[in-house]
Amino acid sequence: ISRYYEPAPVGNYNQRKEEEEKQLFELSQQLEKLAAKGSPEEQQKNEETENEEEGQSTQNDDEEEEEQDSEDDEDDEDDDESKLDASLNTEFIALGDFAAQQEGDLTFKKEEVLLIIEKKPDGWWLAKNLKGEKGLVPKTYLMVEEEPSEEETEEDIEVADETAGGTGLSLIKYLCLNEQNNTLDALTTMGAVPAGFRPSTLAQLLDEGNQFQTASFLQPVLTPSNLSFQDLVWSSEKGSIQPRPTRISLVMTLWNCKGIPFPGISIQVLSRHIRLCLFDGNRILSNIHTVRATWQPKNPKTWTFSPRVSGILPCILDGDCFIRSNDPSPDIGLLFELGITYHNSTGERGELSCGWAFLKLFDSSGFPIPSKILMSVCLTVHIISFTKASSNVFQHMITLRKQPQLLVKLRSISTRSKGILNLLPEVLIGSMCYMHLILFYRQILGDVLLKDRPNVQHADLISNPILSTFPKLMEQPDIMDALRVGKMYLSFPCHYFFFFESHHWSCRNCIMDSEFLKSVFVLVYHDTVYPLLQSVSLPEYKWAEEESEGTRWRIIAEFLKKNREKGGSLPSLLSLESPHKAFDVMETAYDFLGEARKNSPLI
Repeated sequence: ISRYYEPAPVGNYNQRKEEEEKQLFELSQQLEKLAAKGSPEEQQKNEETENEEEGQSTQNDDEEEEEQDSEDDEDDEDDDESKLDASLNTEFIALGDFAAQQEGDLTFKKEEVLLIIEKKPDGWWLAKNLKGEKGLVPKTYLMVEEEPSEEETEEDIEVADETAGGTGLSLIKYLCLNEQNNTLDALTTMGAVPAGFRPSTLAQLLDEGNQFQTASFLQPVLTPSNLSFQDLVWSSEKGSIQPRPTRISLVMTLWNCKGIPFPGISIQVLSRHIRLCLFDGNRILSNIHTVRATWQPKNPKTWTFSPRVSGILPCILDGDCFIRSNDPSPDIGLLFELGITYHNSTGERGELSCGWAFLKLFDSSGFPIPSKILMSVCLTVHIISFTKASSNVFQHMITLRKQPQLLVKLRSISTRSKGILNLLPEVLIGSMCYMHLILFYRQILGDVLLKDRPNVQHADLISNPILSTFPKLMEQPDIMDALRVGKMYLSFPCHYFFFFESHHWSCRNCIMDSEFLKSVFVLVYHDTVYPLLQSVSLPEYKWAEEESEGTRWRIIAEFLKKNREKGGSLPSLLSLESPHKAFDVMETAYDFLGEARKNSPLI
């Protein structure tokens, strides 16, 4: 992770540029000369010359001396070889299959043990397998098997830091080297998958179930005894739920991505986006949040994000995100996976990842990253493609400068926003424009489960359409947008709904009571969200499907317009022109025991 600073202006730019290019050229020539002197081929030639001279000088010795010398030479060679092996540590385990790409590479299988002979700075190490075969292997395929020595520990830490803030090997194993390697190689060779891309891991986890969906993290967490709620506690003094500060509570803004691979013209890109979550190197510790990117056809390798969403702009474009967590892991950080949703000529649809980045939130001493008013962090985006570095040092340095990057901005939280965040679930990543809506949901959840429930043993179904349907909106962002901008289509004074577009607790003319704000939220919810969820004409939400998204937006806009003209949703609910689904009691039934999350770590 390197900080982003804007360089100071230079007076004579062209002259300064020529001087720096000249210095770089001279340094590159010196480095190439040193590399040639210290290359393995040159060392081997020197050893052969020395051996020939020693052989000529000992030809006239008697047989006993020759035998003794040969035994000593063998012992010396064994000692030298053992010292070399010990100094370079040891044995590494292969994390996946690797096929030699060119002459000099070493082919190996998953879980095969390799002995490292030489570590090269370009990431291709000289290794030897158990059969004695030698060749070059990519370091990202290797994981150390034994506990390294103190000197080697420092080297391994440097490699991991260069990869992903101390969790590089785990990230490679988690995101890249899985059972799909052979299939991915075949698809890439056939042209079905563009070079530098692979199947998206986080998208696959979202499709497998609701474990990492935002909806499950909105539910209250039970204590280990399952007799009470861990993150939902009532304050009798304030008459509301208690705030709960967390170890991690920050606001991050996605700014842009540069140098991202272009998938080519063989596939149609339906969406460019980033999926992010909290990760400690082994486990995902939060929900997986998705932000869609925008791009220009003139510059397809640059993605941009909206720094702040307002008005009718979709919330899925909101680059402002809040992050909350109470996990004590010292290696916790933000994992970013850059992906595209595609559609090819054969009709196949899927999602690919074109790289990942990792932002560690605590330093080696356990202190959080510096908190400033505004701090820009430029992260290296790791593209999943293994190519050897150029032998030309100057060209290699230029290539490193062109490496894909993700720019994010961290900023300190205002007192007002911090007060709202402390009332949200302990573990959650979400859009800032959703923050106040989730707050009202949590307050209603506290009223129903803690204040109005007859007793703590009462476990019957609760009739409340907001509690039973609000989590579903996290997977239908267009209806969430309808709730956020619903004030524009209702016939109430505008200042009553001022809280929808800001995080203030006051309007222009009066200080609003929290109970009144909740009642307004309930009214808007019943007039917008509930009828839309039960509408027959509204097609099912499908991610990154342009036709479906456009149809849904037209129906939602028309529905909100009619509500404004007729003063609410009741006329449309009773009209034969707007058919709705047959009523089911489960639409309004909230089963908190079935929905509550158990107090168990994520996998």
